[in-house]
Amino acid sequence: MKIHEFQTKELLRGFGVTVPAGALAVNPQQAVEVAERLGGWPVLLKAQIHAGGRGKAGGIKIVHDPSGVHEMASQLLSMTLVTPQTGPQGQKVGKLLVESGVDIEQELYLGMMVDRVRATITILASLSGGMNIEEVAAATPEKVIKIFVNPLLGLQPFHCRQVVYGLGLQPALAKECTKLLGNLYRMFLDCDCETLEINPLAISKAGELVALDAKAEFDDNALFRHQHLLEYRDSSEESPLEVEAARFGLNYINLSGNVGNMVNGAGLAMATMDIIKQAGAEPANFLDVGGGASAEMVENGLRIILSDPKVRGVLINIFGGILRCDVLAEGVVQAARKIGITLPVVIRMEGTNVLEGRRIFAESGLNLITAKDLHDAASKVAAMVAEEKR
Repeated sequence: MKIHEFQTKELLRGFGVTVPAGALAVNPQQAVEVAERLGGWPVLLKAQIHAGGRGKAGGIKIVHDPSGVHEMASQLLSMTLVTPQTGPQGQKVGKLLVESGVDIEQELYLGMMVDRVRATITILASLSGGMNIEEVAAATPEKVIKIFVNPLLGLQPFHCRQVVYGLGLQPALAKECTKLLGNLYRMFLDCDCETLEINPLAISKAGELVALDAKAEFDDNALFRHQHLLEYRDSSEESPLEVEAARFGLNYINLSGNVGNMVNGAGLAMATMDIIKQAGAEPANFLDVGGGASAEMVENGLRIILSDPKVRGVLINIFGGILRCDVLAEGVVQAARKIGITLPVVIRMEGTNVLEGRRIFAESGLNLITAKDLHDAASKVAAMVAEEKR
């Protein structure tokens, strides 16, 4: 789950991290009132969307006097920001963070993430903080310090020293940086973060480390024990199809392709998307209905896939184990009759009760294309896409 910058800063403040003074505004008049309460100039007006790259897209403005706040806030709240993370459709701005400016001596980058390959919590740090950190990491990866923390042992003093020395911080900041790392690591664990990023982390002219911008993402599977984090969820920033799928316990991610797919098991779903790409098409979604899906869950999954206007065909790839093939077939047939499927649907299934599942499809009277194996499924998907292009 992603949250907004202003929410991340609220959490950081609770863990002892220094952030600029500021508050949320949802209309120009509120922005003016917040700016007046802050009592100093300049102030920053920052568009709040679940995407990075806001500065380059024009979503962050510096205002040096009271007269410009209303006008600039009106301009930002009428924008649809397009960044590399929003996709070409962009994201409508509905909230602004109004906060005090900071006299900056230097901008750094500091982040933490779960590294599943190494089974560590990895600390990332760089002297090249700011808007171009992605380009820095891609072009000059040696400028990004990586420190691997064993989660069983936790953050150790030598980890902090590696960051301090790697960033070349003066002794006066070394103690503050060590304290900051401890606070961030505590928040990372306590909130079950997947990523926690401060970019830029400023060294102010007053000699403080200040989190000028911040981003956090949390493990969805751990949210049941963090009710206070669930209150931060902003479904208006999420894909409507993903929100709908979550209501039915479906693991769904909307993508940009044209072939919808429904699979049981995350690994099989990834392989199925590879098959779709190898066949010359692009997957429109990731959908794992889970090993214990019911006919109702299958029906809802298919309905959500077909409600995506990009979808031109569907590939269902099921290995029947806990989810038996006959249960899958009943769900698909049930959904097809309710929804009225007009798009081609290719079905490949193996496993428990596969013959019964094939019988249900054969006797349904519906135009459902059965594949014998993965190769056959891929061939049929390729033909399906080629036919659609014609």
